[in-house]
Parts: sequence; structure tokens; C-alpha cells
Amino acid sequence: MIKPMHVQLSHPSRTVDVKGPKKVKDLLRELNLLVEAHLVIRGDELVTEDEMLADKDDIEIRPVISGG
Repeated sequence: MIKPMHVQLSHPSRTVDVKGPKKVKDLLRELNLLVEAHLVIRGDELVTEDEMLADKDDIEIRPVISGG
């Protein structure tokens, strides 16, 4: 059995398992999150919206915080 993609979200803090493979932008769309408003991190690496994520990946999604 293939381990699903483990996704850690903040605001609100929760964890979900998602079946892959899929592109970052498709994962965000599935979770009802705006691509422009979130950072997606695989391990220690920031990934772009067109990168493919695999079932075994551990992903963290953080909202973009801006300030002046």
C-alpha cells in the first residue's frame, strides 16, 4: 500500500492525507486555498506551483504574511 501525501496546514492548524501524485497548484485548489496566498514546502525546500508532489511526500502549507 502506498503512503498518501501528508499535508500539514496552519491557520487553522490541521493535518490531512491526500492522494497523489499532483501538482502543487492542484493540491491547493483541492484544499480551497489560493496559490498566491500560500507557500508550499516539501522537506526543507520551497516548491513552485507547477512542481509535482508524490504520495510519499511530507508537505507543509503556510499562509504568506506580509507587512510593512
